[in-house]
Amino acid sequence: MVGAGFAGVGCVKRLERRLTEREARITLLSPFSYQLYLPLLPQVASGALTPQSVALSLRRSQKYRTRIVPGGAVGVDTAAKAVVVRTITGEYEVEPYDHLVLAPGSVTRTFDIPGLSDHARGMKTLAEAVYVRDHVISQLDLADASDDEAERAARLQFVVVGGGYAGTETAACLQLLTHNAVKRYPRLDPALIKWHLVDIAPKLMPELGEKLGKAAMDILTRRGIQVSLGVSVASVDDEAVTLTDGRVLPCRTLIWTAGVAASPLVGTLGAETVRGRLAVTPEMNVPGLDGVWALGDAAAVPDVAKGEEGAICPPTAQHAMRQGKTLADNLVATLRGEHLRPYTHKDLGLVVDLGGMDGVSKPLGVELHGAPAQAVARGYHWAALRTNVAKTRVMTNWLLNAVAGDDYVRTGFLAAKAGTLRDFEYTDAYLTPEQVREHTGAFRGAVG
Repeated sequence: MVGAGFAGVGCVKRLERRLTEREARITLLSPFSYQLYLPLLPQVASGALTPQSVALSLRRSQKYRTRIVPGGAVGVDTAAKAVVVRTITGEYEVEPYDHLVLAPGSVTRTFDIPGLSDHARGMKTLAEAVYVRDHVISQLDLADASDDEAERAARLQFVVVGGGYAGTETAACLQLLTHNAVKRYPRLDPALIKWHLVDIAPKLMPELGEKLGKAAMDILTRRGIQVSLGVSVASVDDEAVTLTDGRVLPCRTLIWTAGVAASPLVGTLGAETVRGRLAVTPEMNVPGLDGVWALGDAAAVPDVAKGEEGAICPPTAQHAMRQGKTLADNLVATLRGEHLRPYTHKDLGLVVDLGGMDGVSKPLGVELHGAPAQAVARGYHWAALRTNVAKTRVMTNWLLNAVAGDDYVRTGFLAAKAGTLRDFEYTDAYLTPEQVREHTGAFRGAVG
């Protein structure tokens, strides 16, 4: 099993329940020994939750018979039936397989925009969320320490790119952070703090529909967040962000959440892709590759329930968790000579937590906004947490934050580094097909 996200962990847990030790040995490849509850990252960045509360330990929750290998898969040789793993020490190891389940997830989608990779911050990993919080608070500290009015204004202007769930929640939660934190800085004028949410799409979170999309826009506007739609970033440097409509925003903070792309691991297989994701059957096996399965953000799983030709499931946690269970059942069926079943689903709706007492949600088609929507969003996330320890930590954090607020302290995390996109997602760590074959040569001979 490659990947310890919603899809991978869900699949492993079901395999552990359904398979005996005689039937299979399970190996889980993951750079970190935790499952990240990604939807709550904006709340980690804003300080409502601690980092540990959204990092669910694999060693606490997995049965001891699953072997956890601390490393990232950087190449797959399907002819040798082997995976090349880069360990946390930077060394390479080769793991053979009979059945390979690929759930490597996704990385932040970027474009060829001048200065983007050198100056943008992301919100895709736990380290990025912790860093972004430190960075935002440091801008308040540096603005407070400066006597240069232009520098103050630039440090207190923030730009978030991406009008989807991640970007909207990030902008909303971090705006609350600065709104509350500035009260502790008597030398700073709160009116200088400006947040911009930018997206090339014509609508904010179009999946919510017209009514809830407008409700979300109203919440953001009421808080003073300037939303610019139909606009993107033309260039960025260490002092300003230039938008495609010609505006130049002096700022030191660009947070990039403009969508995701499948893990670069997909490109090492040489298999067919759909919109950059591995093409799979409704049963989630990869056509033409013996023993290879794929699911989650890295797989183009056909959306059978939609009934439209070519429709694929969106890369959401809701789909990933359910696909993990279905794929595990299909893998068990394969081992036992039983029939496979296609992945189908019933949409449970959408939830967006905008921090404070605000939210927009559409559970089972019922449109909600404000405090009721936020209660539904938090209730959904709380219930979806996999362990009772995680649920206790999250609920305690929420209650403590509501009663006592935040202390707005910096940890000094990566204080001497830029902390940009290239620093956290390791997208340059993947091997070429030739490099993969160099590592798996012995296994190719054994298979042949």
